[in-house]
Amino acid sequence: MVETYSERLTHWLAALRETLNAVDPLIAVGAALLVFVIVVVWVSLKRGQQSALAAAELAEIKGRLTAMSEIAVRRETEQARVLDVRVEEISGRLSERVDALSRRMADSLDTVSHRLGDNLAEAGRRTTESLSNLNERLAVIAEARQSLANLSSEVTSLTGVLADKQARGAFGQLRMETIIRDALPSGAYEFQPTLSNGKRPDCVIRLPNTPAVLVIDSKFPLEGFEALRIAITPEAAKSARDAIRAAVGKHIDDIAGKYLIAGETQDTALMFVPSESVYGDLHEHFADLVQRAHRARVVIVAPNVLMLAVQTVQAVIKDAKMRDQAGLIQREVGLLLGDVARLVERVGELERHFGLSAKALEKVTASAGRISGRGERLTALDLEDESGASSAPAAELTARAS
Repeated sequence: MVETYSERLTHWLAALRETLNAVDPLIAVGAALLVFVIVVVWVSLKRGQQSALAAAELAEIKGRLTAMSEIAVRRETEQARVLDVRVEEISGRLSERVDALSRRMADSLDTVSHRLGDNLAEAGRRTTESLSNLNERLAVIAEARQSLANLSSEVTSLTGVLADKQARGAFGQLRMETIIRDALPSGAYEFQPTLSNGKRPDCVIRLPNTPAVLVIDSKFPLEGFEALRIAITPEAAKSARDAIRAAVGKHIDDIAGKYLIAGETQDTALMFVPSESVYGDLHEHFADLVQRAHRARVVIVAPNVLMLAVQTVQAVIKDAKMRDQAGLIQREVGLLLGDVARLVERVGELERHFGLSAKALEKVTASAGRISGRGERLTALDLEDESGASSAPAAELTARAS
């Protein structure tokens, strides 16, 4: 019967341990005490005749359970206190971190606000500069537009000038005169002179060492080229080309017949074309006219070619002037050589004077050295109060002086 009660008690204690491990310690302790009391009562009721040893064991078990309960209460109290301390520490740390985070957020906001203000100010400044540059560019565009409008009106007026034969001749004459005046001296050319046959070319250039002048004509026919430019049909283009051949060929013949006079003019005359594009069209599409001009000893020149020819004439004129002045240059060179010879002679005399001065300086330096040596010797003498000691140096000085 006792073994049966012990086995049951062991089983209940095991169930009690599992229950204690699963619930809160305080509740588990209370439940354990309650179960223990029930077990004790039940055991007491069932085992009324237990011996003193069993009662002692039961009292010991009761004491152990009481001690365990007290230990559990103390542990719970200590854990609660430690938990409170940790909660306070965690609360303090959390407060500190929240404060630090707040300060960092405030600093970050201040920095961001400052940077945002600087960026806005910089963006405003750049926007102002961009608007200023845009206004300047708009002003330049407006000026360019006005210039284009003026140029358009000038082109229109130029078209009107070129459409008129007399105005076109005046335009070519003006371009040719500008090139001549910019490159040659005033006495080397003449505009609208009268030749021996009564003809008046647009310009003549006087070449050195020859009475024959170079004739330039600037009245080039441009009507056919304008017609060729605006031609739409092949028949109109062919008609314009035929007109160009006829007009330019007649002008070449007129220049050769009027301005090529033996002994008075050069064997070649210049026909000035005031347009580079027309000059290019002549050489590209009207090679027969160019060959015809060469056979007639008439050279077709554009503004750039005329400028090159005039610069060549300028070089010839300068060379002729240099040859004319060769005698004067030779005489001046002879006088310059005489001046150089006199300069060499005077430099030699100055060198001799320097030599004599150097010798005199050497003598003066030697005399000064001797005087300095004698002064040093006088300074090195020891004058004593005794007459016997001072008589010998005096006698030595007298002997040296004699």
